[in-house]
Amino acid sequence: MTDKLLAINSGSSSLKFKLFEMPEEKVILSGLYERLGFQNATFVLTYKSLKTKETLAITSHEEAVDHLLNVLLRLKVVESLEEITGVGHRVAHGGELFKCSIRVGEKELHAIEELSELAPLHNPVNAIGIKLFAKALPNAIQAAVFDTSFHQTMPAENYLYPIPHEFYEKYKIRKYGFHGTSHEYVANEAAGILGKKITDLKIITCHLGNGASICCIDRGKSINTSMGFTPTAGLMMGTRSGDIDPTVLTYLQRKLNLTTDETERVINLRSGILGVSGVSNDFRDVERCANAGEEQSILAIEMFVKRICSFILTYVFELGKLDALVFTAGIGENSAFIREKVCGSLKGLGLALDPKKNESNEPMIQSEHSTSAIMVVPTDEELVIARDTFSLLEKVRKKKSSHGLTIRDQQRINSNYLTVQVSKIVYN
Repeated sequence: MTDKLLAINSGSSSLKFKLFEMPEEKVILSGLYERLGFQNATFVLTYKSLKTKETLAITSHEEAVDHLLNVLLRLKVVESLEEITGVGHRVAHGGELFKCSIRVGEKELHAIEELSELAPLHNPVNAIGIKLFAKALPNAIQAAVFDTSFHQTMPAENYLYPIPHEFYEKYKIRKYGFHGTSHEYVANEAAGILGKKITDLKIITCHLGNGASICCIDRGKSINTSMGFTPTAGLMMGTRSGDIDPTVLTYLQRKLNLTTDETERVINLRSGILGVSGVSNDFRDVERCANAGEEQSILAIEMFVKRICSFILTYVFELGKLDALVFTAGIGENSAFIREKVCGSLKGLGLALDPKKNESNEPMIQSEHSTSAIMVVPTDEELVIARDTFSLLEKVRKKKSSHGLTIRDQQRINSNYLTVQVSKIVYN
């Protein structure tokens, strides 16, 4: 039996989607809505040989979902929306409640919304996406795939902060980590390329993009990661500061009379590569300026590389050995320059690149003299979402089958599993 499943990533003003045929893992269609809430929202679609980009007046996620489902029908991607049997949603924060992907019912949806306190920019809009698709596709299961779940295997000495323990007990302040679906996916892909079991390998994965994090993976389990209580921690990123002395923030608040929100905007939107270079948060722009000799851009790159190397060295110490160093995401996959600088700075670990392989973006880019594999593995978070959604769908079917329910009974239960009201979204 073949299923059509949607993988959805709802952002504050965007909606990214892929339609999969499962279990074949075939991408039928993919695309993106951006600038939702504005009169000049953009819609990008790839379907077979058709590649389009349009400017549309789509002012809400609700309008985007309606538009998308109508496009699927108009292009005859599906004859009926009933063909879509599941929708998987990326959800930023699962806290300590969700250690794996789940089928979403009213109780789970409420928990996701309550966790918005930990991810105020992401969880509310992730929940809106779930509500909208539950309303539009009442017979499809809704699944939540959490950025934080993969990191729930971290030991307490790695996820707790050296602050009064009551803050963890009362407010759950701890390291959660993010990009979990990406780290898990590329680690497993790397194991497959190496022809080894993930449970036999010690791997460090570097998800380097506008948001960036590094993960320490011991035999398939995350034991440490650079992002923390929020995605601001860890590496210096496109616009985020990463780790800094926390007293810098209180000093700036006193010195500049900043509110809490203003301080958060400084470290989330004005810092990182943009803040140091003064040029851009797009690494390609900064690299061009560095090549032209602009000192601040050169400094931004050196700082970025040094912080990557610092985390890698720490994680090699934790692992005891390194079987594979994996680069992924926008910078990790596309910047041979950064891979060369990082590995060149880590020669003491026995890492050695093959320059030609590095430039050609082959999966294995180490030289024959390297003591560890060095790899470039494209990430595919939507495929992870589709896989987990399909797995949950199969479990639902087995459970229903064991109870001897008719197809009509099954559809009625599925339809009633999540009955929600879609709240209004205010765009600023």
